[in-house]
Amino acid sequence: MEIRELTKAEEEIMQKLWTLGNAFVKDIIEELPEPKPAYNTVSTIIRILENKGFVAHESFGKSHQYYPLIDRDTYKGFATKKLVSSYFEDSPQNMLSFFLENKEMDTKELDQIMKILEKAKKK
Repeated sequence: MEIRELTKAEEEIMQKLWTLGNAFVKDIIEELPEPKPAYNTVSTIIRILENKGFVAHESFGKSHQYYPLIDRDTYKGFATKKLVSSYFEDSPQNMLSFFLENKEMDTKELDQIMKILEKAKKK
């Protein structure tokens, strides 16, 4: 299945659903920051996510309990590849350089990344 990019509102709902696992619309609304969106707004976004293949539901009478079909790590990989492709000429090195040059990352964090890379290289 092809993953599609989420809007900001869709991603906010998915973040809550990934955390909750299974949830009714009211459960998702409870987890959202103030001001709380209307029930119908969240319900509409959930149906859009279902049409995009991100979410499915189980019926309990007239209510629906929703659950993610695409996990957070899968979407994270998609979003990261899109970010690197769109803004850093398909170069993770360019992205890392950007973070270092803009002081978004310090040398301690860079050392931690180097340790992760060394472990991955040994596997």
